[in-house]
Amino acid sequence: MKIAHFTQDITPPLGHPLCAGWYPAATAVSERLSAHGVIIEPEDGTSPMVLCALDWAELSNFEHRRWCEAIAGAVGTTPERVAVHCLHNHDAPWPDEEAQALLDEQGRPEVIMQTAWCRDIRAAVARAAGRAAERLEPVDRLRFGRARVSELACNRRPIGADGKVVGVRWTRCLDAEIRALPEGTIDPWLQTVSFWQGTRKLAALHYYAIHPTSYDGTGIVTTDFAGIARDRLIAEEGVPHVYFTGCGGNITAGKYNDGVADNRALFAGKIFDAMREAERQAGDSPVPELEWRTAPVRLPGREDVTDEQLMTAIRAAREHPKQASRAALELTYRHRVETPITVSALHFGKGAALLHLPGEAFIEYQLFAQELLHDTWMGVAAYGDLGPGYICLERSFAEGGYEPRDAFCAPESEHALKQAIRDVLTP
Repeated sequence: MKIAHFTQDITPPLGHPLCAGWYPAATAVSERLSAHGVIIEPEDGTSPMVLCALDWAELSNFEHRRWCEAIAGAVGTTPERVAVHCLHNHDAPWPDEEAQALLDEQGRPEVIMQTAWCRDIRAAVARAAGRAAERLEPVDRLRFGRARVSELACNRRPIGADGKVVGVRWTRCLDAEIRALPEGTIDPWLQTVSFWQGTRKLAALHYYAIHPTSYDGTGIVTTDFAGIARDRLIAEEGVPHVYFTGCGGNITAGKYNDGVADNRALFAGKIFDAMREAERQAGDSPVPELEWRTAPVRLPGREDVTDEQLMTAIRAAREHPKQASRAALELTYRHRVETPITVSALHFGKGAALLHLPGEAFIEYQLFAQELLHDTWMGVAAYGDLGPGYICLERSFAEGGYEPRDAFCAPESEHALKQAIRDVLTP
């Protein structure tokens, strides 16, 4: 196999909406945002595969598809062999051109995105990928490792004796009683795969499931703690590192985050140490046969809301950008729901795999995938096409809590997504 890395600055200009207008627009920049990706060319001559991570909050619906198409065209592959994911740092862009167009029709420009700038950035990232495709380098061994991250992740949805959510552990949790509850269901392992040519490391990919946000809504653009850790490692080693956020839809740092600003540096240190430790613990593997599998999935929209209700909400929310944005994003998802989302997996022989999922998928989907291939090293990236929003479990809607109220897809989405995961992971 051969590999090449590409990167491109994707920092928004001051004044650009952050998190689709759910938070104040950009007034300053703490850390510059980047797109990082790798192009992998199999030895058998099949089309290249691209794995790309954006330091953005989200990228949804047809906008996500356009990114896959642009990168695919630049490197000479198909959109189904391109996986684009977001870090999900909150104080960052969340483009969705169709959703913004719905707001434009109501005289609400630049609530979600500055369309021209976002188009230019998409083209710039595609050009960077195209240049990288011309300098692919041979890989002669891989290293797969993992490291436990302690006292960082917790489940956002602590469940009481009655089977209901007793409180929400947000990105930062100021309620000491809720913080004191057990961590709940998480995946404590950070997974790492690195690509080598002799003694030279060409690139490394890292996977960990958590909302990578320590505090937000400041108007200050930031990569937050996961991006800070990645950039520190790149600076120290001079080697490309790409960080992917796993199934963190119901996972935050809330148990360990009481809102103190210094926690951002503390959490960045935990991720940095885990990435270093995962590489130290990694074992060598010869380059195996590569296989890319895909499965289309349709996650149905909610039945408790109609297009007409969402349009009414868009028209009524003139003084509330978040409400207008949310309604436009959900309506856009309902308009594209019959257009399938691609779930994909890259298999390294029978001993390792990378799984690419849409939405803010719950951690249970990651654990489900790992159980399917229980003796296989696996990196899981969620936050691909964010059109469906939170992908909860069917039981989550009876349990209550924030995510089921905010999800754009219906309870039966659990069955559909799990079937797609089976399709790409098992023969």
